[in-house]
Amino acid sequence: MAVIPGGAFRFGCDRLEGPPADGEGPAVLVDVPAFKIDRLAVTNARFARFVEATGYVTEAERLGWSFVFAGMLPDDFEETRGIAAAPWWRQVYGADWRHPDGPQSTVAGRLEHPVVQVSHADALAFCAWAGKRLPTEAEWEKAARGGLEGARFPWGDDEVPAGEHRCNVWQGRFPDRNDLGDGYYGLAPADAFAPNGYGLHNMAGNAWEWCANWFHGDRLQRRRGQPTTIAAADLTPLDGELRAMRGGSYLCHPSYCWRYRNAARSAATPDSASGHITFRCVR
Repeated sequence: MAVIPGGAFRFGCDRLEGPPADGEGPAVLVDVPAFKIDRLAVTNARFARFVEATGYVTEAERLGWSFVFAGMLPDDFEETRGIAAAPWWRQVYGADWRHPDGPQSTVAGRLEHPVVQVSHADALAFCAWAGKRLPTEAEWEKAARGGLEGARFPWGDDEVPAGEHRCNVWQGRFPDRNDLGDGYYGLAPADAFAPNGYGLHNMAGNAWEWCANWFHGDRLQRRRGQPTTIAAADLTPLDGELRAMRGGSYLCHPSYCWRYRNAARSAATPDSASGHITFRCVR
């Protein structure tokens, strides 16, 4: 784990780069006590050790199906139901953390990839076993910034500095053509790409990461004009319908989902599991 120093930082963004409903701004000073965070997202290997030790069964396994990106399915895969607003997501029976792209897939050869097809409750169960917890959004964002105040990405403002890809996202025309500029079509290993200033890998792209708190799109707007530094605990909504996620995934593209920036936010229902949601732990 990496140690993240305590203190205030500018949480959020004033650049208006995300959808207004996401509530990225205005930026506010938030005081976050020091904490430790996993340098990598939880991998298939780590999750397998947890399951072996506890006998835990994930929500997707109990339900019998989960969502898989259509581009990861074989050409001859049977017809499956899609999400109306996002038809590239398919309902696939037999998809779970051991079979992240459907029953024909396996984590063999992908033990160092982030575990996916895990719900918020699954992440909490792992954290409890490991003696850790999920990060709040404030903790996650401070860690992602790597000490760079106000930067757009964990490495700075330029998305592809000197033509070098620093994260795993979609290049080309989504969802039917990926030019593979970053070298990956699907998930990359959890330690792919250079770490940020705090030694953390893949805080942008690859797979969304669950956060501890509920998601409210107007959470930061309620703080507009507040002159004093806000305690991180005061930013956490007490209830809601969606859990916050951070970091973006390998399916993000600026044309529709530029949410792999440090300040970008998203959310899903707590029982959601898919081929691009993972987590990392803090203490």
